[in-house]
Amino acid sequence: MGKNIIVAIDGYSSCGKSTLAKALAKKLHYIYVDSGAMYRAVALYFLRNNVDTHNHEQIEQALKNIHLNFHSRDYETHITLNGEEVSEEIRQMPVSEKVSEVSALKEVRREMVKQQQRMGQSKNIVMDGRDIGTAVFPDAPIKIFMTADPAVRAQRRYDEIHHKNPDVTLEDIFENIAHRDYQDTTREESPLVRAKDAIILDNTNLTPDDQLQFALDKVEQFKG
Repeated sequence: MGKNIIVAIDGYSSCGKSTLAKALAKKLHYIYVDSGAMYRAVALYFLRNNVDTHNHEQIEQALKNIHLNFHSRDYETHITLNGEEVSEEIRQMPVSEKVSEVSALKEVRREMVKQQQRMGQSKNIVMDGRDIGTAVFPDAPIKIFMTADPAVRAQRRYDEIHHKNPDVTLEDIFENIAHRDYQDTTREESPLVRAKDAIILDNTNLTPDDQLQFALDKVEQFKG
C-alpha cells in the first residue's frame, strides 16, 4: 500500500471503534493509535488536579504538565500519563462523565491534534476517535464512520465494564452515552461529524469479525 498510509476511524462512543481499529492494525501490521485514550488521560489529569475547565490559564498550564506515551504488548495499546500506567483507570465512569467536557476545549483538542499528526508523519497507522477523518487527517485515504443503535451501544458498554464496576447500571451507561453524543456533536471545536468521503459502518447487528471483514474489504479496494 506504499508508505505513510492512514486509516481513520470515527464514530459515536461505544461503537467498538477501538475493537475494530486494534484488529485492523494487527491484520495490516500497522500501528494502532487510540486517540480517545489520550483525551481520557487528559480528563483524568484534570480530575486529579481539580483543573477548572473555564479557566484558560489553568488549562494551558495543565497541558504543559501532561506527558502521554503509548506502548504496545501483544497488539494491546497501553497509555501512560506522566509515566504512570492509566489504561484501566481512564475507562472508569468518573472519566467517562468528564471526557466529553474536556475534549470539547479548544486548547485540549489543538494540543492532542498536534500530537496525533506527529504520530502519522512517518508510520502506517490506524487511528480511531471523533475527528480523525475531519480535523486530524482530512486527507486520509481510508475513512470509516461507525454508528450503532444507542441501546445496543449501552448494552455493549455495560457488558464491558460491569465486572470491573458492579455498581454501575445499564441506565447509567445509556444516559452517559446520550450525554456524550450530545456533547460530541454540538461542541464548537471539531464536533463529531462524518467526513463526506467516509464509509458508514453500522455495526448494530454485526459481530467483531463481521466489521473487521467489512473494513478489510474497503482497504483491499483501496489497494486495488
